[in-house]
Amino acid sequence: MATGKSDISGWLVRPAGIGWWAGLVAVLAALTTHTVLVTSDGGMDNGIVVDAARTWLDGGSPYDDEHFLYFPSAVMAAAAQALLPRSVLDVLVPAAVVLALALGWVCALLLHRVPLRSRLAVLGLLGLAAGFAPFAQLVRLGNWTVTAVLALPLCLLLASRGRWVAAGAVIGVAVALKPLLAPMALLFLFARRWGALALVVLVPAVSSVVAAFFLPDPTGFLTQTLPFLFTADDAFLRLYEAGPAAVLPRLGVPQALAQAPAVAAAAVGVGCAYRRWRGPGPEPLRLAETSAGLMLSAFLVSRPSYNHYLLVVLPLLLAGLPYAGSVTRRPGFWLALVPQLPGVTWPWLESGKRRAFRDAVTLCVLAGTVAYHAVQGARGAPRDGEGAGRAADGWRAATGGAVRS
Repeated sequence: MATGKSDISGWLVRPAGIGWWAGLVAVLAALTTHTVLVTSDGGMDNGIVVDAARTWLDGGSPYDDEHFLYFPSAVMAAAAQALLPRSVLDVLVPAAVVLALALGWVCALLLHRVPLRSRLAVLGLLGLAAGFAPFAQLVRLGNWTVTAVLALPLCLLLASRGRWVAAGAVIGVAVALKPLLAPMALLFLFARRWGALALVVLVPAVSSVVAAFFLPDPTGFLTQTLPFLFTADDAFLRLYEAGPAAVLPRLGVPQALAQAPAVAAAAVGVGCAYRRWRGPGPEPLRLAETSAGLMLSAFLVSRPSYNHYLLVVLPLLLAGLPYAGSVTRRPGFWLALVPQLPGVTWPWLESGKRRAFRDAVTLCVLAGTVAYHAVQGARGAPRDGEGAGRAADGWRAATGGAVRS
């Protein structure tokens, strides 16, 4: 990690003053309080899951709601919320979502050996909360995507320390709650960590099978949810889907022609992710950028695919900014985020119903940048094993040896 004083990294790893932390706390508190005041059941998306659990507790099938797209294991996880009063959920869920987002950022920093008292620790989370619109949207919705935002950096942190089996268990639990991180099975395949890969598959499979026996419709996920995901054309969901397969038909492209480039782009993305895994650079950076490539490839082709899914990969990449070979050093990374700036009105795209076009630009440009970076190689990155040492050396050098992490 380049942390010389002539490089931005040296400035980023220095300790942040109390004023910086006060500003961050103020922004997160304001976002949480506003969400508490304007949402019910912790947010619309959380409400869908909680309502499904309430339906089950009342003897019905949670899969009667076509918008409930989770495994049976998620029903059991949501049952605890279903037993709480709505007034409690209104406060508890937004606070829990913000806390999980913050913890995910902490895990991303620890993965890259960035000190938790550094300026990057403050500015990164502040930038996400105040400068990246999907952050606030995720908090307001209370979407369970937040479980993946926390689980992925935690998984990679464990893997970077050689605890691959524990990392696989983390992904397995996250998939049991929401299948979003299922593509991460490819990382364990790339690394040939078969025991960890087994947990990625078995944890959600076993927990869902067990949970299904307690449902009035044990096969509801297979008979209702899967057909809906593959064949349904839901007018409400389509408005907010950011994947090319959903956006291009809105521009007049036939569905079959729109699906083909999305699948091709996803396949190329997976190939580039494998090349990044086998490429140069310290292991934390390779873990983060390989995982980002896999997840972005999945977002290109998956239905549905929403803008807040980007929060699964963005903190991982952003926390690697001090590395000279990081993808964040490429202009395409920052240009991809421009459509997500809050408060900017884009001509003809200001309507919420057209937001998906901006989201698609961000997704495609970010995926393309990560794939290009994987092919070109992490130029300027230190050799494997040097990143952690340089991070610690840079931290000591930036503080004159007076402060230790």
